[in-house]
Amino acid sequence: MKITITAFILFVLTQWIFAASEKKPNIIVIFADDISAREFPAYGGTEWSAPKSHFNKENSNPAYRARTPVLDAIAREGAVIRTAWANAVCSPSRATLMTGRYGHLHKWWQNNDLGKYINEKGKLEVWPLYKSSPLMIGHIAKLGGYATFWAGKTQMKNSRLSEFGFDAVMTTPGNDLGLGAGNPNTDFKLIRKPGLPKDEYFSDDTGLSINSVWPEQSFFWQPSVGTWNWPIGSAESKWWPVTRRDRKKFGINTYGPDLEMEFIFAFMEHARDEGKPFFIYHTPHLGHAARNWLAQDPASLWYPGTPKIEWDGNEYSRTESLITGDEGDYDTHDTVTGPGIHHHINYLDYQVWQYMQKLDELGIRENTIFIFTADNGTLGYGKMQKGRQRGPRVPFYIYVPGMIKHGMQDILVDVADILPTIADAAGVDLPDDYEINGKSLIPYLTANQTTHRDWIYSFLFERQMIRGHHVLRDLNGDWWDVSNEPADLDSYPKITDWESLPDAHIKERELLEKILPRFDKHATGHGAPGTVY
Repeated sequence: MKITITAFILFVLTQWIFAASEKKPNIIVIFADDISAREFPAYGGTEWSAPKSHFNKENSNPAYRARTPVLDAIAREGAVIRTAWANAVCSPSRATLMTGRYGHLHKWWQNNDLGKYINEKGKLEVWPLYKSSPLMIGHIAKLGGYATFWAGKTQMKNSRLSEFGFDAVMTTPGNDLGLGAGNPNTDFKLIRKPGLPKDEYFSDDTGLSINSVWPEQSFFWQPSVGTWNWPIGSAESKWWPVTRRDRKKFGINTYGPDLEMEFIFAFMEHARDEGKPFFIYHTPHLGHAARNWLAQDPASLWYPGTPKIEWDGNEYSRTESLITGDEGDYDTHDTVTGPGIHHHINYLDYQVWQYMQKLDELGIRENTIFIFTADNGTLGYGKMQKGRQRGPRVPFYIYVPGMIKHGMQDILVDVADILPTIADAAGVDLPDDYEINGKSLIPYLTANQTTHRDWIYSFLFERQMIRGHHVLRDLNGDWWDVSNEPADLDSYPKITDWESLPDAHIKERELLEKILPRFDKHATGHGAPGTVY
């Protein structure tokens, strides 16, 4: 058989591209919701959050301590970062992680304080991240030849999810897909009725009038699920389930976090079949409080509970959920846990175990970068808190192929570091004139560097905070001595007498104070450049 020169070159080039993509590590980033570092055993803290709204009275009760054997193993085989920051609330954190930039560039200052621009029709509206920051994590991975998938919480106001660089999206709920709140596949949702006050909705499940600040839809049991470009090639936004087969298995016993894993694993297999490495951006709701659709204890946070799971020392098993009832009257038949953030964290650990099992099945576990972190501190303890570092301090676990640093790493990291880490792994060079505020973790983890960065930064509205290795300036403008870690990971001494401190503390404060003006743009650069409002 005669083969032309052109055909041969194309064949060799295709094989080279395939071989190169095989060498690139797969990447999984899990961005959990509202969970402080102190909730995780690997951090060794003496306090954590109990289920009740008065949880501070039981914040050392062993019964409410999360158990994370799989993440503990990743902390040993990979690394866990002692001090990692996001923001004190979710929208700025998600913007910073996805762009690798701080608020002075992406302009997402708080959940309800998002920078604006004048759109093509002359209307003032929220500035989408892909306009402020055209090189986000999805785009970087795509440039590196990756198949890309986003599953879970999106929370991207005034944005088209097709513009974020992902091949497909599965979101719970589907608000950001432009599908509204009227998912016909679940009655676990709040809907407006004509004539009702702005903050009053009715439950589609019970018909009762309920006060709420938004038209909430379930993202746990019988979730409201939306998809974009699923199956791949459809380029459509739609409610899920769609097929008769999927509709048959969907119902009140369907658990949203389980569905996310099903979609993610199906996409991993799609990437394998395409001969591409994959990038998974998984943003679970686990950790976030939710409406009590199953009518459990209304005085508790983090309801409804999760499916029951057990760890036998080697693997997890999950109890098949059995929920019966309707119209607000449900029986879980003891297959669902009680409320509590520890149950959410336990279930996240179960999902990490599922990831590891799937990576082993595909034979790619050792060639996969794995990052687990969260968007802000725990509700009631850290979320929206301005004192010390309660608001932005989050867990951070990481595994990188070829890493030589293992266990607890006493370095400073913030979520802006994730984008340059992905770029580094994907072999994508960022433009010199494109400002990135993060720093890749790969050189530190795989080489003999003794430190990663000298400071980390966070913000909320017009307030800024910054810390180094010795001192911390919080969102209230107070300074704290963070040179030693207290047992509860929080009770740092407040600095009132600088003259009594070592020179290193004073010099570091001077350095940090010089950095802050660079990012202080809330008043002078609140929205898109040139936009006045």
